Amino acid sequence: MTPLTDRFGRTFPYLRLSVIDACNFRCSYCLPDGYRAAHGRAKHLELDEIARLLRAFARAGMRKVRITGGEPSLRRDLTAIIGVGATTPGVETVALTTNGSVLPQRIDEWIDAGLRALNVSVDTLDAHAFARITGHDRLGEILQGVERARARRLPSIKLNAVLLRGLNDDQLPTWLDYLRDRDVGVRFIELMQTGDNRAYFEKHHLRAETLEAQLVDAGWSLRPRAPDAGPAREYVHPEYAGRIGIIAPYSRDFCAGCNRLRVTSTGDLRLCLFGDFGIALRPLLQRDDQAEELLAVLVSQLGLKKATHGLHEGNTGITPHLASIGG
Repeated sequence: MTPLTDRFGRTFPYLRLSVIDACNFRCSYCLPDGYRAAHGRAKHLELDEIARLLRAFARAGMRKVRITGGEPSLRRDLTAIIGVGATTPGVETVALTTNGSVLPQRIDEWIDAGLRALNVSVDTLDAHAFARITGHDRLGEILQGVERARARRLPSIKLNAVLLRGLNDDQLPTWLDYLRDRDVGVRFIELMQTGDNRAYFEKHHLRAETLEAQLVDAGWSLRPRAPDAGPAREYVHPEYAGRIGIIAPYSRDFCAGCNRLRVTSTGDLRLCLFGDFGIALRPLLQRDDQAEELLAVLVSQLGLKKATHGLHEGNTGITPHLASIGG
């Protein structure tokens, strides 16, 4: 089958699949009051539904699936989900984004199940600032889990840090020390406005280009972007083992290289993180003989994908907070 392509010529080898919307952290930029289940919400996709979904997307050209949340490790069957992804014909990379709260205890089983790429949310390497931002004083054990992943030689390890003015925007020297001898990536993510964080956004938003200019001045150079890569512009330096990525959603042409689609934990297709609607796929995930109909829906819905998000106009779509769809 021809790979999924939209009317702007973009192809989509990358799927971000949320498996749960709950999270056990209270990050100030996402769920400052903790997770609260919506009344009457639908159940999360079951393992067999996930398997059918991944097979359909793989037939349509998906080669990389990233499992997200909320916090995906709250799913008791996360290891089985990873295994399903790793054994789906056509899938080349199974990735996971996690807050790392159980990383030391479970990273080995995840790798054994087929995990090949890991992103861990670490907004700062300062323990006090970490506790202030996340509501949990667990930085040490999370970093221990990262070191275990390194010891297992996981092919891709990245740490995600949301840039927050006044909270962690003075941390670049500490990060550079960390990256000097560690072959990992750090992703600095520009804070995005969502449906419920406008006041926080206005107080703590920092343009990612500010940090990017500092890197260029310090001798870091931009490397070519891989076809199935995420949205980061990645920088390297000959004196550092690690890499730095910049995710700047408010930058010009950010959406031009979009290569990913999203499915929520209840089975809704989202054409954009900040889109205005979702398309219910779950009715087409109940039987194996629905595969062709599901593929037809995917192809038809891509005709509705817009050229860009509406963040510059303050349009955050139907995403109330990033935990609801995995960022």
